[in-house]
Amino acid sequence: MPCKWFTCCPIRRYTEDGKLDDHWVEDYCLKEGGFNQCVRYEKEEKGIYHPNNMLPDGTIDDTLQ
Repeated sequence: MPCKWFTCCPIRRYTEDGKLDDHWVEDYCLKEGGFNQCVRYEKEEKGIYHPNNMLPDGTIDDTLQ
């Protein structure tokens, strides 16, 4: 089961646009239970702000707009 935020997550869009490697979506968004390791998911669930260019592991990628 994919992450419930998958359809609106910018990580999906960045991957589809070729700006990020597919492994981000495969490992965090679509892999069974992968979203439990996603910092973005954790922050979204708690209502904590996080920038669109924050990767699932919590690092910020300044090349992403």
